[in-house]
Amino acid sequence: MSSDARCSLRAGSISKVFLIIQAALRATDFVGAEACRTCHLAQYTAQSKTGHATALTRSGETWNFGSGLQAITPVSRVTDELYKEHGLTKYTRTKREGITPGHQNSSGVSYRVYDPGAQILKCFQCHSTGRLSMKEGQGIQPSELGVRCETCHGPGGDHAKAPAKANIFQPRMLNGTGINEQCGNCHRQPPKPGEDTNWSDPWNIRHQPVSFAQSACFRKSEGRLTCLTCHDPHGRKPARQDACQDCHKAPRHSRAIAKAQTCVGCHMPLVKPSADLEFANHWIGIYATGNNLLPKTK
Repeated sequence: MSSDARCSLRAGSISKVFLIIQAALRATDFVGAEACRTCHLAQYTAQSKTGHATALTRSGETWNFGSGLQAITPVSRVTDELYKEHGLTKYTRTKREGITPGHQNSSGVSYRVYDPGAQILKCFQCHSTGRLSMKEGQGIQPSELGVRCETCHGPGGDHAKAPAKANIFQPRMLNGTGINEQCGNCHRQPPKPGEDTNWSDPWNIRHQPVSFAQSACFRKSEGRLTCLTCHDPHGRKPARQDACQDCHKAPRHSRAIAKAQTCVGCHMPLVKPSADLEFANHWIGIYATGNNLLPKTK
């Protein structure tokens, strides 16, 4: 979660659409991950252990945004219509508290529930599954904590009643652009043609679809290279390290280099947008020594 332009969703991009969709969906359209467990036990068990599944938890009156794989940012309800994102975030890699991304100090940032940008609603929506509701005296109420089955597969009510491939959405039906945009609903959409993007800003690396869409590997694959090429959507195993060999059968590297590094280590280097965070650069390319942000142009 973040409080400015670095947030996974650009300000105002989904507020109206979000409210329309939420109004159209019935609570019974979403059945929750437990309903998937009986028929899809392996997928349910594996996905339950992922960072997605624990992207939102609650400790008393405090909401915890983030699984803890990178960080956890607390959010508290101040009044009926006001929520506060705390100014200190707990960072996992460095094992310390530090200023929350996008904040100027530790005092925190407040958000109104019915602000035109719907920022706090977006935060809750991307870190939970199903329809959000507003209960008198209780504030924002997610249907299901964390990013679970129906975030990717859509409402499963009909499928739970009569399981069939025709009544549940399968992300694998999408091509690379489609999957990148679906993941971008929360991880931030790639920029549209002509849209200005500050590529020297290391925070772009936090939003994988943004960088992934720029890489030659993605663009030249004609839709074959997707997030799912490397990442198991249910989290049963680590990201593939050998996926590059699907296209690059004989890379032009010396044997010594090939043994010393994986493809990912060189062509998707780690970038640190802050002292406490680091992410793999999904702009797949050839990088000059000391420059992990932008690949060489030639």
